[in-house]
Amino acid sequence: MARVRAKDRMKNEVNAGSMADIAFLLLIFFLVTTTILEDSGILVKLPEWSDQPPDDVKLNSRNIYSVLVNANNDLLVRKNPMAVRELREDTKLFITNPNNDPTLADSPTKAIVSLKNDRGTSYKAYMEVYNELRAAYNEIWDEQAQIRYGKNYEDCTKAEQKGIRDDFPLVISEAESTSFGEEG
Repeated sequence: MARVRAKDRMKNEVNAGSMADIAFLLLIFFLVTTTILEDSGILVKLPEWSDQPPDDVKLNSRNIYSVLVNANNDLLVRKNPMAVRELREDTKLFITNPNNDPTLADSPTKAIVSLKNDRGTSYKAYMEVYNELRAAYNEIWDEQAQIRYGKNYEDCTKAEQKGIRDDFPLVISEAESTSFGEEG
């Protein structure tokens, strides 16, 4: 009979069969508990899809604040060249019309900001212009909250915020882009 030596009985082997199970369970655990960041974009409420062409609506040109961005990323606001840094204040002035200027909007509820880009407009230029237009509305809302309630817009209740937004509605209309170099 062969003798079994003590050295043979004392082999240091690790049972790797359960290691695969443990690694699999850890993988599942981390997949389930990890949060994956989503890309966030511009939050814009889009109109309902319809096969019917939209109705023609006659708008008073006085109430339309047209912003055109050409292929060279130049701004044309109400047919006048403008720098992006001036856009926010000019938009606020147009919407609120504090001095009842006949060339500005009749009232904030009738003011429409129309944004049109060229297909060659850079994404950076588009975002700068869009951010300035949104910032104009945000500043108007914040100023109104200070006047009415003595606090920031974000600190107002939902009902107070809705009242301000009803009086100064955010209306940014984006027209379809034109072909490269074609403005108008």
